[in-house]
Amino acid sequence: MGSKAGRVAFVQLAAACALLAGCAANGSGELKTASDQTAAEKRSAIRMQLAVGYYQNGQYETALDEVKQAIAAEPGNAEAYGLRALIYTAMGQLPLADENYQTALRLKPGNPDLSNNYGSFLCQSLNKPAQAMPYFDTALRHPAYQTPVSALVNAGVCSIRSRNFQAAERYLLEAIRYNPDLQATNAGLARIYYERRDYQRAGFFIKRLIETSKLDTLSADALWLALRVQRKLGDRTHEASLAAQLRRRFPGSPEYVAFERGAFDE
Repeated sequence: MGSKAGRVAFVQLAAACALLAGCAANGSGELKTASDQTAAEKRSAIRMQLAVGYYQNGQYETALDEVKQAIAAEPGNAEAYGLRALIYTAMGQLPLADENYQTALRLKPGNPDLSNNYGSFLCQSLNKPAQAMPYFDTALRHPAYQTPVSALVNAGVCSIRSRNFQAAERYLLEAIRYNPDLQATNAGLARIYYERRDYQRAGFFIKRLIETSKLDTLSADALWLALRVQRKLGDRTHEASLAAQLRRRFPGSPEYVAFERGAFDE
């Protein structure tokens, strides 16, 4: 989840900065535009645009080759290393992804999009939530960060992973101010209140989750949470509907196995 939002934010940044020659100043106090680009930067920009397209289409090896050529043309292109980290993550090459994130952040320390994406990688891919949190906070402190909701959601989800529900609630309630309809935000808040046994409030966010999302887009984890919340609220009709979804779409999942065992409170 969280990570998908981060990936989208990063891809938007990569595409934009490829066109604007790295979003750097041109020496006269102005941002670079296409007319300021060197020939090498233009070659790198074209390769980055191609790489983004291939990455979005799941053509990871081709995207990787385009990024390689972008870096060859412009070795200081931090966004290229960040995009290569995303590609390596999608390919399951986690040590290489980690190395590329670190290179990107050496080139652009404190960059909010790179910081958010690296935090998400540390939390979701490497299961290191404690190491991830400072990167989210770095992104959120940046005054020019254009997609703070991404870092807020990622920080909230990561805090839930480490069972720091107080921090998770703070991040996710702030995220709602930017976008009240995000699946990850409503599911995350529902989980926080379920863990606190505040089932009415959990039910409120489950209702919002179901109202703003199609059931067939919910993960097994979200369906299982929604099912358990409805069970606690005594809503057998919705519980049965959610169980049917879980059975139909995720029959081999750990969540469905738990449902079959009746492990509603584990």
